[in-house]
Amino acid sequence: MADSYDVIVLGAGAAGMFCAALAGQRGRRVLLIERAEAPGKKILISGGGRCNFTNIHTAPDRYLSANPHFAKSALSRYTAQDFIDLVERHGIAWHEKTLGQLFCDGSAKQIVAMLRDEGAKGGVEMVLGADITDVVRADGRFRVTADRRMAEAAALVIATGGPSIPKMGATGFAYDLARQFGLKVVEPRPALVPLTLGGEDVLFRELSGVAADVEARCGKTTFREAALFTHRGLSGPAILQISSYWRHGEEIGIDFLPEQEQGWLTEAKRNHPSGTVRTLLRDALPDRLATTLAERLGADGDLGNLPDKALSAAEARLADWRFRPNGTEGFAKAEVTIGGISTAELSSKTMESKRAPGLYAIGEAVDVTGWLGGYNFQWAWASGWAAAQAL
Repeated sequence: MADSYDVIVLGAGAAGMFCAALAGQRGRRVLLIERAEAPGKKILISGGGRCNFTNIHTAPDRYLSANPHFAKSALSRYTAQDFIDLVERHGIAWHEKTLGQLFCDGSAKQIVAMLRDEGAKGGVEMVLGADITDVVRADGRFRVTADRRMAEAAALVIATGGPSIPKMGATGFAYDLARQFGLKVVEPRPALVPLTLGGEDVLFRELSGVAADVEARCGKTTFREAALFTHRGLSGPAILQISSYWRHGEEIGIDFLPEQEQGWLTEAKRNHPSGTVRTLLRDALPDRLATTLAERLGADGDLGNLPDKALSAAEARLADWRFRPNGTEGFAKAEVTIGGISTAELSSKTMESKRAPGLYAIGEAVDVTGWLGGYNFQWAWASGWAAAQAL
């Protein structure tokens, strides 16, 4: 015999816990099922253990989706300030780090505890360590079998995330379930992920551990933050950001000296003819990186002995140094997933499926992916809130 509920939420991550809590507080009888032995595992490791829980600069143009307008409704109705207010009501101290990124002063455990408290307020029943073995729909109700337990409800919320960070238990379960009910899935791929280098660029792997403030670009998209060379290729915030826009086979460009204005090398030649490109680069960049770039430029000797044309060419290359990554470090190192359950299948107001009434999808399971820095958490809160208002 199946236990009866109003709502069954699959996945006790950020979106699932929040949605379940809000639905419960609206008087719904809610069952929250999680495969892991504890809720909020990705929350706990986020932001170096301090949870970058939102970003005050949240706006729809900071999200990638096949439909760039889809996220507007939810993000406008549940804002970063709304979540900050909740955090403050729970007495959680926070700070802004950089670029609008908000972190707990203490620990990410405080956010998980807050979500558990909110769930308790709504009478949410949470089942942990339960593998979902079957989901069927009959007579307008969803029946879920988790291990040996059966439960049914008029509404089912998919909040099991994407396949990024499989060591945390992440899988493509959300996509399998969506397809089962006839929903299309936009091909998932790793996002916010380090890029790997091969071919001639392999030489740069020798700079493993070296970081610099750069401007990274792919197509028309640019990010100004730190880049880090690794033993496999490129990482750091600027690279993670640009990775979401990069597709296999494309080049990325890096401006190693974004502060410099055009003509700076020829001006340096006039002012310090006995100086060298290497010396100038060492003034602005880590020593090992400066040496490597100078060697690759081939601009040896005093500036006074180098033609302006050669200096202009060196300047142009430093402002748009081309790398052609041969891949990424995959879902194992990806912070999030691009792609997922197609937004064309869902109502942007309620997150409900258009073809399977009562079925909802929220958070990372959906084809909405934010920039690095708290944007994906804000999508989890906003999409979870939107669904909860309709449950």
